[in-house]
Amino acid sequence: MIDSTSGTTDSQLQSPAKRLHGRRIVITGAASGIGRTTAQLFAREGATLALFDRDESGLAQIARETSGHGFQVDITKEEEVAKAAERAASVLGGIDGIVNAAGIMPFGSILETPVAEWRRTLDVNLTGTYLVIRSCLPWMQKEAAGTIVNIASAAGLLPNAPGLTAYAASKGAVVNLGRALAAELAPKIRVNTVCPGLVDTPMGDKHRAKVENYALKRIADPIEIARAILFVTSAESSYITGTALAVDGGRSFH
Repeated sequence: MIDSTSGTTDSQLQSPAKRLHGRRIVITGAASGIGRTTAQLFAREGATLALFDRDESGLAQIARETSGHGFQVDITKEEEVAKAAERAASVLGGIDGIVNAAGIMPFGSILETPVAEWRRTLDVNLTGTYLVIRSCLPWMQKEAAGTIVNIASAAGLLPNAPGLTAYAASKGAVVNLGRALAAELAPKIRVNTVCPGLVDTPMGDKHRAKVENYALKRIADPIEIARAILFVTSAESSYITGTALAVDGGRSFH
């Protein structure tokens, strides 16, 4: 039977083979939000996971759900990250993928944002991403191929939402970090950035009313972002690197 909305047959609509079979992937921010949903999806797609988060109880739960290996770690602490990466490589038998989903989103204009909060935002969103990649790279470079996916934001592409000064700056930097690393680590390691709009997670609770800036007039379900992360992690995107993929319901052009 043909699906009239897509022109595909019933057989084509069935789930494909596990797209991450044999992959060994580190996911940060895995205890909640986009990171958690991505871990669940990646486990269903056959990946073996090392899960990084500060939240001990949430980490234990997602590790049980995914049969993953949980590591309680503050990604802003260089020594903690280095030790976690080493332990992850040991239990996984190597590392060939990273998803940097950990992040924070403080609200406030430049005059409302204390310097300490500015530094903390950059430390988590940018430096934490850098530290995780840097610590995992010695193992990734031993593999024939690998992928890195950093989660930025539509605010890092088009920062048109007043009151997100520190967040927008940090996420714009994550976008450019991804572009720089895509050139630096090619051809063995592909680096891409996913840029979500508002997502139905606790982080987005304060901003739910702002969908007027979105062509689709709604916020995203976390699985819609996780599917994009899966795409740029899987072999289906084998000729894509250095991209910043807007998964934002049309926010960045609307």
